[in-house]
Amino acid sequence: MTFRSRWSSASPYLLSGLLTVTGTLHFIAPKVFADIIPPQLPSPMGLVYASGVAELACAAGLAIPRTRRVAGWATAGLFVAVFPGNIQMALDAGDRSAAYQTAVYARLPLQVPLVVWAIAVARGPGTRPDSE
Repeated sequence: MTFRSRWSSASPYLLSGLLTVTGTLHFIAPKVFADIIPPQLPSPMGLVYASGVAELACAAGLAIPRTRRVAGWATAGLFVAVFPGNIQMALDAGDRSAAYQTAVYARLPLQVPLVVWAIAVARGPGTRPDSE
């Protein structure tokens, strides 16, 4: 089995695992996430819990071949939807250490490969109902 085929097989599960961890963190440490909600948006805690549920739902959908295509597209959309929170986190980092500021700004372009990864999973093998 080649690296590419192993990656294609494991990729949905790795992305699902990532979303499971981050989705769970929304419930374990909600204040951390509420603090990065842009102030223009209503109900920060509600949005934190809603995005946590969305991440867990996407994680479950990615783990099941029958729902993987839809879940991959939903995950890509979710990554785009939460990007304003990442921007807000960077904008609010002014009073933090230089290392923290560097990390949160460096994190911004990392959203692009996450979106690309989710789309690749949506388009990849094992995304049709007959592929189980």
